[in-house]
Amino acid sequence: MASRVHARDGFVAHVGRTTLETARALADVRTWSPLLVAQMRRLGVDSVPIALFIAVFTGIVLSLLSSYIFTGAVPFYFVGALVGKTVMMELGPVLTGMALAGRVGASIAAELGTMKVTEQVDALETLAYNPRAYLVVPRVLAATLMFPVITAFAMAVGVTSGWITSVNLLDLSTPEFFKGLRLFYRFKDIWFGLVKSASFGAAVALMGCVRGLDAKSGAEGVGQSTTRAVVLGCEAILVLDAFWALVLL
Repeated sequence: MASRVHARDGFVAHVGRTTLETARALADVRTWSPLLVAQMRRLGVDSVPIALFIAVFTGIVLSLLSSYIFTGAVPFYFVGALVGKTVMMELGPVLTGMALAGRVGASIAAELGTMKVTEQVDALETLAYNPRAYLVVPRVLAATLMFPVITAFAMAVGVTSGWITSVNLLDLSTPEFFKGLRLFYRFKDIWFGLVKSASFGAAVALMGCVRGLDAKSGAEGVGQSTTRAVVLGCEAILVLDAFWALVLL
């Protein structure tokens, strides 16, 4: 038990050191800036389809569940309020983050892990490149910038699919749905979800980089690092979700 606690403390310290080194590497703009756009496309644009797929069915399920919950208890237009609040503040950012933790975190860990075990990272140092600036910074920045964009699309698609489901399956009119949607809407609902998603992106990318650069030799080592990166990314999302709820709500 003590060894596990010690290992956990050591990993937290390691993540902290990596974060500080990455922050210092931001000063090396000439190294990471040419790589940023390509990483934004790979980690962000290519992840849009899976995020929208999840958002569509999230909106459908929320509409059906809310109609079941509200039957005979509260006015039916509250379906719009529940769908809007839940998608924008919680399920949109968290489910999108979880899905992208699998795609983005695994991709980063596998790529950097392969580079580590094939000594390409050592080659960068030999060529006088800062590995943090060349490998970590563009990926963390790209994920931090693109996760909110993807989440914004997911929010819009989730609310739209909930509206379409309500109109076609629940016998709820469009004016009634949007009455409920506007009833409790605040601008904070949107930026709260986007702030969370930006922190999720940074955490997922950072965990992928940390585990990738710690990969041991061989295919098994890369596979283990990839799996751990996904698990740690999901855990970080849940911790950050609770943190932002405590701080901002």
